Amino acid sequence: MLRKILLAAVCLFGAGAAYVAFLLPSHRAAPDVRVERTEARLARGKYLYEHVANCGDCHSGIDESRFGFPVIPGEAGKGRVMPAGMGLPGTVVAANLTPDPETGIGSLTDGQIIRAVREGIGHDGRPLFPLMPYAEYSSLSDDDVQALVAYLRTLPAIRHQLPSTKVSFPMNVIMRFLPKPVDSVPSPPSDPVSRGKYLTRISGCRFCHSPFEKGRPVEGRDFSGGHEFQLAANARVVSANLTPDQETGIGRWTEQEFLDQFAQFREYAAGTPPKVDYPYNTNMPWLGLSGVSDSDLKAIFAYLKTVNPVRNAVVTHPDAPEERNIPGYRKRTALPPR
Repeated sequence: MLRKILLAAVCLFGAGAAYVAFLLPSHRAAPDVRVERTEARLARGKYLYEHVANCGDCHSGIDESRFGFPVIPGEAGKGRVMPAGMGLPGTVVAANLTPDPETGIGSLTDGQIIRAVREGIGHDGRPLFPLMPYAEYSSLSDDDVQALVAYLRTLPAIRHQLPSTKVSFPMNVIMRFLPKPVDSVPSPPSDPVSRGKYLTRISGCRFCHSPFEKGRPVEGRDFSGGHEFQLAANARVVSANLTPDQETGIGRWTEQEFLDQFAQFREYAAGTPPKVDYPYNTNMPWLGLSGVSDSDLKAIFAYLKTVNPVRNAVVTHPDAPEERNIPGYRKRTALPPR
């Protein structure tokens, strides 16, 4: 009798899990929006795509042999498959963002694209894997998300058929409860701290530089670093502590040192970054972020100085020998001791 009860319980659990796995997340219809492509909107969208949100880092073909994983010429926005075995619970696919009507976003409405970016809901109503930081992009103002959509429509169309994302249990269930509807979002206040907070959200700073549990940042540890990312060849890179902790964060940094941290990579972004082995590389988007304006970087720095300081010593490249001179990273980013 007990065996039958246990068997029935297992069957019920399995049926319930299967039901939830195929359950569509709660969502509403995509907004009825038609984005006008003005010159100013396209310029803003290009800036967001290439430098702030760095969409191309995930949604393009990349050269994994070079520092910063630069986008391969002619493959911008065509999408990419991220295989299981790199810290992911399955095969994760970054969509083709080019306006190809069959394999890209050419047949989607502006509202469907906006919903995907800010709410994490695909055009078919299914949830996007949260490696797409839609929880952060939910902060994108109406003006900025429309600028981004306008610019995406101008990318050269690339026909590139991609498979679907397939992740294993329990993440395939958890991800169905993460998307949340987003109402109209105003532009942020113009003061530096408010604008900096906005920029850290839409650029993914908090997403990458905070420890996560169940798809959400751990409360009280925002920007404290320690988020480990798996690269190929079993190499790891760990996000740095951006809190104003005096010993392990950026508490002793000056504003100019913060600006210099990004400016030093502009020559790489303008040319060809050097070749580096995986243990010495990084998925920190230095190449794109080097193009962020000084005004925006100053705002980000002003905001980071206000967050809760967390003592958390981080080794960003745990698999790289300390004595190795890492092209484009340690030699170029190490700041003088203070």
